[in-house]
Amino acid sequence: MRKILLFFIVIIPFLGFSQQDEEVHSIYFEFDKYNLKPEQADGVVNFVKKLDTTKVESIEIFGYCDDRGKDAYNYKLSTNRATTVKNKLVEKGIKNKIIITIEGKGRILIDEDVLDNVPEVRSKNRRVDVVVNYKPVVVSHLGIPHLYEQLPKNPVVGDRIYLDDVLFERGSSNLTFKAKKQLDFIARQLYRFPKLEFEIQGHVCCTPYHTEAIDRATKKRELSINRAERVFKYFSSKKIAKSRMKTIGLGNSQPLGKGSQFDRRVELVITKI
Repeated sequence: MRKILLFFIVIIPFLGFSQQDEEVHSIYFEFDKYNLKPEQADGVVNFVKKLDTTKVESIEIFGYCDDRGKDAYNYKLSTNRATTVKNKLVEKGIKNKIIITIEGKGRILIDEDVLDNVPEVRSKNRRVDVVVNYKPVVVSHLGIPHLYEQLPKNPVVGDRIYLDDVLFERGSSNLTFKAKKQLDFIARQLYRFPKLEFEIQGHVCCTPYHTEAIDRATKKRELSINRAERVFKYFSSKKIAKSRMKTIGLGNSQPLGKGSQFDRRVELVITKI
């Protein structure tokens, strides 16, 4: 059987929705071991030390095992793995209070009948995930003039409303429950300004400059306009007159310059009062 080296480290950003709210650093262990090799220890410490601590809310550490062995033993082994990583971080100066969870999850079950490479899958299940949770985005902290989280009391032409809860899965224009709740709130605000007209702007990130992203549902490069159109249709269902709204897809042409997590967005831009 081919021997698999298990002391490599990867960083996996979670990109399932429009703003990055967590990031995972995974450390892989040899079978039945929980000690850290020097390169593993250096890797996880450097990963955490490079984080912008002003944006980090908390760190959680979860240990796992493969599917072999008894449950009680695997829970103990996975907990030892998580604790070893936590102790190394604290030893290197990471503040204990920011680490809110150290938990052994035990074994990860697999179906050997449907997997092509069982040894490789097992090797990836013998791991610790260091999960960094980021603080929620606060638009007012970006310091961008005329960019708001909701309609201001006295809106003027050119004001921009950043819909920070209108979050989409990657490659999707489907609205989440949380997104609909924010749009409901904005719709109630719009009722107070019946003459106000606005443009719904869809944006994407992580594509070459001025390039549109592909919508998984249609297989076409139209993701930003589809996101804008989805908001248009939702507002229309809430009795906002269609004549008050226009839509445009801007792709990746207007990054905020504050990081990609801010660029997967929909904005409303006031065009007439």
